[in-house]
Amino acid sequence: MDDQELGFKAGDVIEVMDATNKEWWWGRILDSEGWFPASFVRGYIKQCRKRADMFTEEQLKTIFGNIEDIYRCQKKFVKALEKKFNKDHPHLSEVGSCFLEYQTEFQIYSEYCNNHPNACMELSRLTKVNKYVYFFEACRLLQKMIDISLDGFLLTPVQKICKYPLQLAELLKYTNPQHRDFKDVEAALNAMKNVARLINERKRRLENIDKIAQWQSSIEDWEGEDVLVRSSELIYSGELTKISHPQAKSQQRMFFLFDHQLVCCKKDLLRRDILYYKSRINMDDMEILDVEDGKDKDFNISVKNAFKLHCRDTEEVHLFCAKKPEQKQRWLKAFENERRQVQLDQETGFSITEVQKKQAMLNASKQHHTGKPKGESHLNINRPYYDFLMRQKHPTLPTTLPQQQVFMLAEPKRKPSNFWQNISRLTPFRK
Repeated sequence: MDDQELGFKAGDVIEVMDATNKEWWWGRILDSEGWFPASFVRGYIKQCRKRADMFTEEQLKTIFGNIEDIYRCQKKFVKALEKKFNKDHPHLSEVGSCFLEYQTEFQIYSEYCNNHPNACMELSRLTKVNKYVYFFEACRLLQKMIDISLDGFLLTPVQKICKYPLQLAELLKYTNPQHRDFKDVEAALNAMKNVARLINERKRRLENIDKIAQWQSSIEDWEGEDVLVRSSELIYSGELTKISHPQAKSQQRMFFLFDHQLVCCKKDLLRRDILYYKSRINMDDMEILDVEDGKDKDFNISVKNAFKLHCRDTEEVHLFCAKKPEQKQRWLKAFENERRQVQLDQETGFSITEVQKKQAMLNASKQHHTGKPKGESHLNINRPYYDFLMRQKHPTLPTTLPQQQVFMLAEPKRKPSNFWQNISRLTPFRK
């Protein structure tokens, strides 16, 4: 190494003093300064961490999620693939076992995919300020990255995990059934389909929480805890007649069955699209009882298309009647699905963080205050970030801004280096 060259190892953080030259930068590590190849430094996230004046740690976690964990996992996976790849005789390579070995680790993509919408929304918010637009573009230019904006790059891991089943399907198609790798490739295809299915399901569930929060914000007179405190999926909804003790009073109500709870609402007499919160039932304590048509001994009345919810602890009984037999059957099936969903969530460890719940309620509150109509009884609200994902063209820089000024936006302001006076010093290093 030359005296003017900066020595460093993987993982070191280099303070960039001057990035005027595209190939060699002048940097500092602790008390050492020198030239180093610009191509050795990676893109956005490390640059962002240097700008504490622009990004908080929480913002960086929102934007980049667990992308560094994914990078480390993929690095190990690539090394494992390379070991299995036969360079001299590619057709004899046996790569199927690699996918089987890493199928569990690939589930870390689930966290990234679930966070991705939040990353897009945070980027959308930041890029309304020119300083951030120029900063992200500067990071791209410094690394000579292709002409895609940061949100486009952040979409890549989401696309990658979805492509593995397609690629393995093609590999299986052209693999002879007698090949030693055929069974492993076949098993790998099924394994990666399951990984993609799990990720898609978790992604869908997370999208649901925004819809549920928006639904709750449309209900008048809401009482008690938010529905998201215990639930994350609407299983079924519809109208039922609820019969209450002691006078066997019947009431027509709208019911919403979520995992863990059944929410009861009343329609407005004049505005049928407006709902009022009335009560809720904890489904974890209930057992479902089918009721035959005829006189019910508990309520001493004749019923048709009825079923009961019976609390095991308090012996409390709730009686419901549907208008038609098929509606009753749909409700009974829905209660089965609710218990199955709860059990599956426990087995797979699915959960929603407090931050995600609070963010969903905050988003719903903002939409509600902007004049969103009341009483949407169906959870079919479209998420605003879908439109944002479609716009992947990178931000356009104003032509009035000199490129050197753009480059400098990616670094904190530094004192000019005395070593940059003579550019000819770079010549021996290029050789």
